[in-house]
Amino acid sequence: MNYLSVENIARSYGERVLFTDISFGINKDQKIAFIAKNGTGKTSLLNIITGQEEPDSGQVVSRNGLNIAFLPQEPELDPTITVEETIFTSENETLKVIHEYEQALLHPEDQDSYQKAFEKMEALNAWDFETQYKQMLFLFKLDQLDVKVGKLSGGQKKRLALARILLNTPDLLIMDEPTNHLDLEMIEWLEAYFARENITLFMVTHDRYFLERVCNEILELENGQIYQYKGNYRYYLEKKEARIQAEKASVEKAKNLYSKELDWMRRQPKARTTKSKSRIDDFYTIKDKAHQRRKDHQVQLEINMERLGSKIVEFHNVGKAFGEKKILDKFEYTFKKGERIGIIGKNGTGKSSFLNILTGNLLPDSGKVIIGDTVKFGYYTQSGIRVKPEQKVIDVIREFGDYIPLTKGRQISAAQLLERFLFDRKKQYDYVEKLSGGEQKRLYLCTVLIQNPNFLILDEPTNDLDIITLNVLESFLMDFPGCLIVVSHDRYFMDKIVDHLFVFRGQGIIEDFPGNYSDYRAYESSAPVSSESKEIPASKKNWKKDANSTLSYNEQKEYKKLERDIKKLEREKKEAEAIFATGELEGDQIDKQSILLQEIMDQIDEKTERWFELSMKMEGEG
Repeated sequence: MNYLSVENIARSYGERVLFTDISFGINKDQKIAFIAKNGTGKTSLLNIITGQEEPDSGQVVSRNGLNIAFLPQEPELDPTITVEETIFTSENETLKVIHEYEQALLHPEDQDSYQKAFEKMEALNAWDFETQYKQMLFLFKLDQLDVKVGKLSGGQKKRLALARILLNTPDLLIMDEPTNHLDLEMIEWLEAYFARENITLFMVTHDRYFLERVCNEILELENGQIYQYKGNYRYYLEKKEARIQAEKASVEKAKNLYSKELDWMRRQPKARTTKSKSRIDDFYTIKDKAHQRRKDHQVQLEINMERLGSKIVEFHNVGKAFGEKKILDKFEYTFKKGERIGIIGKNGTGKSSFLNILTGNLLPDSGKVIIGDTVKFGYYTQSGIRVKPEQKVIDVIREFGDYIPLTKGRQISAAQLLERFLFDRKKQYDYVEKLSGGEQKRLYLCTVLIQNPNFLILDEPTNDLDIITLNVLESFLMDFPGCLIVVSHDRYFMDKIVDHLFVFRGQGIIEDFPGNYSDYRAYESSAPVSSESKEIPASKKNWKKDANSTLSYNEQKEYKKLERDIKKLEREKKEAEAIFATGELEGDQIDKQSILLQEIMDQIDEKTERWFELSMKMEGEG
């Protein structure tokens, strides 16, 4: 079933042409990702599809009565109302009924209103929806329902807008970078939610794991043309590479033919026959084909990095707190040459404060930080580039010099450097304020890297960068010989770049994990779950099911996980017993296998006991 069709649309701003004659369709249950370079019109296309902008030509046709929801990068919410009021100001009938019931509870003397509201709740089975609504707000850390929207941070507003949209269950959900401002736990929840729900999606995102696990189709806008890939991100990479190779072969063939035809053109007399004119027309078509060039620039900078001495950075009993909130507690660490550390942790656990202490922008309360004489920091912060009025892209780079030294006595000009960071000669003379958000981030990244640091710190470098730029950045970082620290919610990026992790648990607890993010998630999934779970904060309202509900949200998650773990352990137990049944084990092998089998059985007993505890609590609900 077709939900929406984009028919031959075009958009330009003055002389800058974003795209022309773009066509594609969105059908029910498709989960489509839209990929394009920064500055080529991704956000403009989303605005046109959702009716925020008009195309210069062409049209967008949608199915009658289609419920479309749009999550922009910067949601527009009423700052004068509360979180709860924002949730209830929607077209969702169930939410309206819940709101009516909530109001009736505030006036118990009006029995008629209460009875009507109660009957509506029963008719729509709104009690289950109420539980979902509370759990989603709790998960998105929006449980303070009476806070005014104007007092929320940018990240909180993004989460509120997302929660409101998901609760409204649209037919078609269009999103612009939905994972920005979300921590890893929320991203993984959202990923699982979209993967299992029958919801139609069209989104722009740079999160490649999200693409891999959620999307079943990818559209790419490249050189003004749409390419369609019926599969996930891995399929897209394979098929795109095959397309590129086919294009290269086609161009080579055209070049050979062009050489022959060029020779014929030069030998022809001025008078042309009808037949020769036809061949001349073909010649110009061949010429265009032969001169096609792919613009897949790859950054290959061999910057002449200053040597790191034996002493780099040392933390000795460093402590830092903001009131009752501990960031560091007697933290000890000595950085070694070539270290590549990823930093993960929930928002508010002190990741950015740690980086500011490391770079000397924030003083510790206790202990000391010793920085080696040869260390030169390059610090990419979330604040981005400071745009000066009437400043051109090339001028931003020239502030750091006209030339940058490379290895083996070579050098590169500011203009050449910008080309390698995907700014062509024409773009270099654009005003910085006219660049897209992603292009400004790319320029800022360039200014950090060209200062030739030997200790590079990147705080959320992947936000607003397109996938092509991310691949460029990864190629550079893979060859970076200095120390590297990365704070990022981009799991694909972290897996590719870092060797070990600092896990910020909160209250000054920092764990050093020996592996990348996927290793860490695998470890966390296999670790025993603590029986101490935080309860969802009780609402100020008396909901029908609150009195009976005895399993917290985290306990429900734990219960489901225990079921999966027990099944897995039972399989492992059968496999271990099967090895004994072969009769091929001897001596030490028997001892080792016996110990392994006993460990499996102990885990089954432990997890089963906990499963029964939770089961009994659930039975108490009835």
